[in-house]
Amino acid sequence: MKTLLIAVLTFTAAVASSAFAAQEINQPEGLQKVGTVSDSSGATSLTDLEAKLQAKATEAGASAFRITSAGGNNTLSGTADIYR
Repeated sequence: MKTLLIAVLTFTAAVASSAFAAQEINQPEGLQKVGTVSDSSGATSLTDLEAKLQAKATEAGASAFRITSAGGNNTLSGTADIYR
C-alpha cells in the first residue's frame, strides 16, 4: 500500500510539473518577450540543449520560448527568447 501511494504521488508530481513547463514555439504571435535565457553547461545533443533551455525558461516564469542560437563542437551551448 505504501509503495502504491509513493508511485501515485510521484506520477502526480511529474504530470503537474510538466503541465506548467514553457512550450517551444516557432512564431511568438500574441506573446510578449520578457527576456532571454542561455545555457553553456555542456549539452551533448540538441535534445539535451532544448530541455535545458526549456527548464530555464520555465524557472524564469515564461509560458513559451524560442531558441535563437545553438552551436558548439563537442558540447553545445545556446540561447532562447522567452515569452509570456
